[in-house]
Amino acid sequence: MSEIIVDEAFLQQLELLQTLLKNNVAGRYGGNHQSKTYGSSCEFADYRDYIPGDDITKIDWNAFARFEKLYLKLYLDERQVHTRIYIDASRSMAYGKGKKDAQAIRIAAALAYLSVCEMDRVSIYALHGDKVEEVIPPMLGKDSYLDNIGKLNDIEFDGDCRISDAIAYSEVGYGDGMSIIISDFLTDNDYFAALDRFSGKKRDLVCVQVLAEEELRPKARGKMHFYDSEDSERFYRKNINKEIIRAYSLALEYATGRLRDGCFSRGGSYVLVSSADKLSDIIFDKFVAVGVIK
Repeated sequence: MSEIIVDEAFLQQLELLQTLLKNNVAGRYGGNHQSKTYGSSCEFADYRDYIPGDDITKIDWNAFARFEKLYLKLYLDERQVHTRIYIDASRSMAYGKGKKDAQAIRIAAALAYLSVCEMDRVSIYALHGDKVEEVIPPMLGKDSYLDNIGKLNDIEFDGDCRISDAIAYSEVGYGDGMSIIISDFLTDNDYFAALDRFSGKKRDLVCVQVLAEEELRPKARGKMHFYDSEDSERFYRKNINKEIIRAYSLALEYATGRLRDGCFSRGGSYVLVSSADKLSDIIFDKFVAVGVIK
């Protein structure tokens, strides 16, 4: 596995960003995300009439002096959320010269860093077959991040990945943050059940589709023999010409559009990246453009 390509200068840039959760956050106290409920942060939100039994320290005495009526100050609640990152660890992720697996690791490391900078908890998992394997247990703070992030190098990309089967019986949390799936999503297996599970659990969903340049812009021509990365008994032998390339392009457009629409219909976000994209472009352009971070 390639080393994580995240240097100190890039991590300093990431501190300028913060994840943007679109849903009402129901996580723990102590983070930087503003909930739609009222709490005890320092940011004023609104007034309401005083009710006997309320905390008298929150009474606005200046308002009482003006209106001769007791009003209570309300402040925005701030919650600590739990970001859960799932990495497709199937053999197909190792396809291509740009190495989709290395790109997936870089993206996971960057998003995890953004979360710990916001005082949120972060867990990272590998999806193998129908299993969710915890690679990094919940970490909180930069020290914990630096102590644990190297474990991503130990992920073995092999076998297949059945995203929905794996996630169906795993602990995903309820309404307490963001779930991020990083995969090529090039599979015959269903992944919409996993999206439904996250949506049903009221989690912010982000699907990051990582494809190789050879998959996005194939240059193969002539007689070719292709094998399925995850099933060597499946293969495709054909004379690759313009008509085949055009048919492939239409099929790829359908596959990416189907995933994109599936994310949008569930209130989630979708990001398509190439294994050749620079990490800074992915974070500062693509993730910002869809509103995942700001």
